[in-house]
Amino acid sequence: MAAEQSEREDKYDVSLDFEVPALEELTPKQGREDIDTIRLDSVYFDTADHDLLRHHLTLRRRSGDDDLGWHLKVPAGDARTEVRLPPTGDESVPDELAHAVVGVALGKPLLRVASLSTVRRRHRVVDSAGNLLAELADDSVRATATADNGGAIASQWREVEVELGDHGDEQMLRAIGERLVRSGAHTSSYASKLARALAIEPQRSDADTRSPARRALTDYLDTQIDEIVAGDVWLRRGLDPIHATRVAIRRFRSTLRVFKDLVDPDARSTLEAELVWYAGLLGEVRDRQVQRHRLGELVAGLPVELVMGPVAARIEQDLLGEQQRALTAVMSALDDARYRALLATLAQWRTAPPLTIEPDAGPKVIKKAVKRAGRKARKRLTTAVADSDAAELHRARKAGKRARYAAELATPLLGGKAAKKVSEFKHLQKVLGEHQDSGVAADNLRALGARAGVTEGENGFTFGLLYALELEHARQARAEAARLVR
Repeated sequence: MAAEQSEREDKYDVSLDFEVPALEELTPKQGREDIDTIRLDSVYFDTADHDLLRHHLTLRRRSGDDDLGWHLKVPAGDARTEVRLPPTGDESVPDELAHAVVGVALGKPLLRVASLSTVRRRHRVVDSAGNLLAELADDSVRATATADNGGAIASQWREVEVELGDHGDEQMLRAIGERLVRSGAHTSSYASKLARALAIEPQRSDADTRSPARRALTDYLDTQIDEIVAGDVWLRRGLDPIHATRVAIRRFRSTLRVFKDLVDPDARSTLEAELVWYAGLLGEVRDRQVQRHRLGELVAGLPVELVMGPVAARIEQDLLGEQQRALTAVMSALDDARYRALLATLAQWRTAPPLTIEPDAGPKVIKKAVKRAGRKARKRLTTAVADSDAAELHRARKAGKRARYAAELATPLLGGKAAKKVSEFKHLQKVLGEHQDSGVAADNLRALGARAGVTEGENGFTFGLLYALELEHARQARAEAARLVR
């Protein structure tokens, strides 16, 4: 079984004659900088079309002096999660890793695409107890890669990676980075050694560089695609990324809606329809997870004399059964041609997003859309509170989510004002989410109580009591929502 670990690193391009600055001043009291040199040989695997690389995954087999074995690196926000297997006797990709990436590879065979030989001079910053705070890797790399025409690409370069240790923090990472930049290093334009070996140009286009608004859009969408793709890998490994994947899809769809004037309408509507389909499958699983937890806590909070019959068992049995059936449908969809087409489309959006935004557009176009989303959310909330209508409150909740996500996207551009809106609409979303969850819980309790009422050894009393509690929770959420518009 593979092990997993988190990896957080920054990469820098340097010249062949670059001098790594001393790091002693950055070590804590009685800490030290340990330096040694090792050799690493890596063979990278991908499809002929580089589908893994396009989705920011790398799969390699490493030999040499250290860090031996198979490594699959998967995006995880600002970091990556590395799935590791011990060395094997040949270069056949282990079944466990091949299965994990079969979706991202779109079912295509995995091939040897590059070989890298690296001489690494390691600078390890440790504290007085010998705990690793950060590691600076000064890498001299020689690479041979397979070109698209079947020929070979040979290259060599030098780069520096700074990786956070288990006992380090972001402040240490920034301090080392600042020292490197002052010495002449530059933030790397390549996401990985493999991309550089394959001579694949950085994905940041000239238009993104010129337009901060375009860059904000592409960065935000790219982050959501990372989460969706990682969710595919984790599902195939038997883990539970359902909530994170669903939220990423929601953020992506929200961006398509709020910034629709900046996206090609045909491409937008086509992709949104597929995201709605997949999110719907995930939602069937997630809704049962939420309700199992919620109703389980409700039962646990009741006085024991009010819990008549196997109430907790009934809730768990029925909802877990529904959850497992929904998860089976999701897993079946992962091997469906429709789902693979969705992953292929998301990869295309990474490299050539169908945006209609002007090449030199500034923050103003983003700010305008964010303000419009905020106004719509507040208007819908006001209407919903006035009518005390559950459907309208749900619509207001969805509008609040869109306003929140739009402000998230805009925060790198607009700073504190956008961050304040994120907080405002996050609270609105939480209040209206409680109302929605209470309504769903009440419906579930009514159905569960009806089944209990006709089953020997059970009765519907406790379900009725829980139903009344959920109605009260919904009333309280409506009252809190009303206070938000005052």
